[in-house]
Amino acid sequence: MKLSKTFVIILLLAGIGIAILAMQKPITKAITDQNEMSSVKISQIWDLPEELNEISGIAWLYDNTFACVQDEDGFIFIYNLDENKITEKIEFAGHGDYEGIAINGENAYIIRSDGVVYEVQDFRKPHRKVEEIKTQFTEKNNIESLTFDANNKRLLTAPKDKDLNNDSYKGVYQIPLDQKAMDMTPIVKIDINKKAFDSFKNIKTFNPSDIAIHPKTKAIYVLDGKNPKFLILKNSGELVNVQLLDENKFPQPEGITFSDDGRFFISNEANDGPATIVEISAK
Repeated sequence: MKLSKTFVIILLLAGIGIAILAMQKPITKAITDQNEMSSVKISQIWDLPEELNEISGIAWLYDNTFACVQDEDGFIFIYNLDENKITEKIEFAGHGDYEGIAINGENAYIIRSDGVVYEVQDFRKPHRKVEEIKTQFTEKNNIESLTFDANNKRLLTAPKDKDLNNDSYKGVYQIPLDQKAMDMTPIVKIDINKKAFDSFKNIKTFNPSDIAIHPKTKAIYVLDGKNPKFLILKNSGELVNVQLLDENKFPQPEGITFSDDGRFFISNEANDGPATIVEISAK
């Protein structure tokens, strides 16, 4: 009788062990998959001066030099990584919540959080001219992203909060520069209900903080500043990958840009430490 009881107990314990292993396997795989997708290598980090604590957008110019904006004052800051300093400060408007910047040759474009775009013609010359481009966005959309699409001569942007048309996706919208008017139909719909997003925490509140186009692949990169990550999309809009970012190194990622040869940079507003520009490589 004792042997039978012992045998039953052994069988029960074995069954519990098998069940635990079966439960752990998919969890382990999910974690592994997530780690594989978050393979971001940091090449270098530059601490920024206090004047750029609120850095909100960056655009590559040339030779380790960026055009930057911060979300309090209407200045374009020219920042050089090699000299590690602001080399030029260009006023284009008064106080305001300026969030993204794009460069097209001699012209700069800055977007305010309510969707107004400032076109600064000949932005580095004394006789520069500033014009406003209105969009259908308002403060409730909270616009932070802007990039120049050279192939199609247009600006691209995406709402951080509420979309114009539908709460089930975040759209990427175009502003053709020959018309200087925004198209109400998004060129890309980032469908936050797709299965590809299921394993990522808080994807339902995906909040684009900037956007950029890879100069070689032409893929669209969309940065999330609230839950640090970025999406990589084909120019057709198809999701290629989601890359998680280490919150210790990217506490508040607000700007994203590429050099002409494909070097990849993300800027962070000041948090517990100074604001930074981080050069990374990603799979």
